[in-house]
Amino acid sequence: MHSDDPEIDAEVVEYVRDEKIDDAETDILDFFRANQGKVFYERQLTVMFERSYFHWITVKALLELSSGGSINSETLELVPEVPIRFFWAKKNRYWKRQAARVVNLVRRFSDATVARAIGFQGELLVDAALPLAAFTPVDRNVRSFNGKTWTATGHDLDRIVRREGIHYGVEIKNTLPYIPRDELRIKLAMCKYFGLMPLFVSRMAPKNYNYEIIQQGGISWVLGSQFYPFGYQDLADTIRGELQLPVECPARIEDGAIARLLKALAWQSRRRQTDLKPP
Repeated sequence: MHSDDPEIDAEVVEYVRDEKIDDAETDILDFFRANQGKVFYERQLTVMFERSYFHWITVKALLELSSGGSINSETLELVPEVPIRFFWAKKNRYWKRQAARVVNLVRRFSDATVARAIGFQGELLVDAALPLAAFTPVDRNVRSFNGKTWTATGHDLDRIVRREGIHYGVEIKNTLPYIPRDELRIKLAMCKYFGLMPLFVSRMAPKNYNYEIIQQGGISWVLGSQFYPFGYQDLADTIRGELQLPVECPARIEDGAIARLLKALAWQSRRRQTDLKPP
């Protein structure tokens, strides 16, 4: 069982107050006015608002609103020593009954067996999609490459693939939250150490993460949804219907997503050629 929001707290501490928090607070209050009879948990709200605000912006706005008394909040236990924080409109008197149902549902998809199956499914779909963009597999779960071994941390790279003579270090995150920032930077450091172009595949990534990846010559391939295995269709439907989270059980990564990857590859190729031109 994993914590519901371990990496968000780190992001909240790292970033100073942003003026976007005021905008987020306005939108969140409007949201709760329109959903006065419902209860929501923190991760759910960050994902629901991520098209407009970074996850940590939403968290800071929620904490300020709850500490100021504009909305109610309480932290419960998902499992012992694993918290899950809920928020609801002040007029909602029956939040505990609703929160209990949400806790049970989150426990189902946070179970270690389910989480491993979801992670494995993401890797399967990406492995099947990359050859459609002319990538050739080279290695997987990599800590050594081209005569070098990574010893600075216990991490490995999910994949190494090759395209048009260039090797890429691939990291696949089929998760609702962003990749933790420390892990992002470790994986970027590993790519640099091995002489690989980074290719990060995720459900969602913020612009500042994408910037770091692009600055190292890499690509951030954002897929938008979390992919569940076929045997979990009923669970995915329940999560999407009751929690409004972007989960699905596709047979393959859609053509539009592959087209976006090809477009990003073409852009990075032009960028490299420009950088290589003599002054």
